[in-house]
Amino acid sequence: MQPSGTTQRTLDALNFFLADVRDGLGPYLAIYLLTEQHWDEAAIGSVMAIAAIAGIIAQTPAGALIDRSHAKRGLMVAAAIAVTAACLVLPLLGRFDLVAATQALAAAAGSIFAPAIAAVTLGIVGPQAFAARTGRNEAFNHAGNAAAAAIAGATAYWFGPIVVFWLLAAMALASIAATLSIPSGAIDHQVARGLDDADGSCAEPHDKPSGFRVLLTCRPLLIFAGATVIFHFANAAMLPLVGQKLALINRNLGTTLMSVCIIAAQMVMVPVAMLVGRKADVWGRKPIFATALAVLAIRGALYPLSDNPYWLVGVQLLDGIGAGIFGALFPLVVADLTHGTGHFNVSQGAIATATGIGGALSTAVAGLIIVHAGYSAAFLFLAAIAGARLVGYCALMPETLPTKARPPH
Repeated sequence: MQPSGTTQRTLDALNFFLADVRDGLGPYLAIYLLTEQHWDEAAIGSVMAIAAIAGIIAQTPAGALIDRSHAKRGLMVAAAIAVTAACLVLPLLGRFDLVAATQALAAAAGSIFAPAIAAVTLGIVGPQAFAARTGRNEAFNHAGNAAAAAIAGATAYWFGPIVVFWLLAAMALASIAATLSIPSGAIDHQVARGLDDADGSCAEPHDKPSGFRVLLTCRPLLIFAGATVIFHFANAAMLPLVGQKLALINRNLGTTLMSVCIIAAQMVMVPVAMLVGRKADVWGRKPIFATALAVLAIRGALYPLSDNPYWLVGVQLLDGIGAGIFGALFPLVVADLTHGTGHFNVSQGAIATATGIGGALSTAVAGLIIVHAGYSAAFLFLAAIAGARLVGYCALMPETLPTKARPPH
């Protein structure tokens, strides 16, 4: 299927504007609570962990809902409103339980975005163009993150961390407009759930959705889920920890320096995501994801070498490689392994649940390590975990690129 140029540009705009909405306040939450609310690192880590757990609980039901629903655009609009509202009330709150509740709501609502965008994309462009379009989606997502971070960094010095709240609201409104601009008839909802002709990765040929057992009986899917747990366990805490270090170095520049970190990484993610989209059908999935794990381990080992802001921002560039690869490759591997099952989106949700477990544990464990042993110990611990998983992934994970998609030799 060949989507129109207008539909392609609408997908570009959706990914660009939704970039700042998908994760709510993200790493800015840690800076806000540290500098404005004067919370300690353990309390900050606990709030972020509670939010992540709420997202974990919502991921698989969100994927199942996307599989079954023909109102994918409406679900994205509702999620954008919920995330934004939950974050905008945060400056009015000070109690731990209320802050945790609002961020849990934002995380639960945000679980809609990833499977919905992947489903809408697959339903519009079809499986043959999915790899390239997914790379393009990720490139515009990272460009949107970079643009939002640049605006936040340029204005936070004068207006303080509160500026990120209003920026989130503006991006949410723009993302809603972009979502509603996608023609409802452009989405093939059967294709969007992975029900075109199966080639049999983890499915038998059929024309009806398979049972949920594919989520538990497909060994490569379980191995990949385990890899995502470890990737996000090692990765999720790193950027918030860098933000806290920068805020402690210079309280007034904490948000601005965090924005510089985000911009630096996002600008690297744009070409990386485009490259993965173009080469994933040529190089294969396995070596590309192994590269992401290797870069993550190196990054964690480099942070403790210096507290210089320029060094920290420079090392953060490596996040652009690892996260750029993961974002573009994740839906491709899931699509490979669930092709023909009718459960592409619920499988995304289930693996995103595993991802959320890793992220939730990451921030909580890292916060405790910092309190007792310092920032360097936390970074080195996360680096060691990533390195160990790299070895296991290379030994256990098969290549998932479908045979018919491989170029002739």
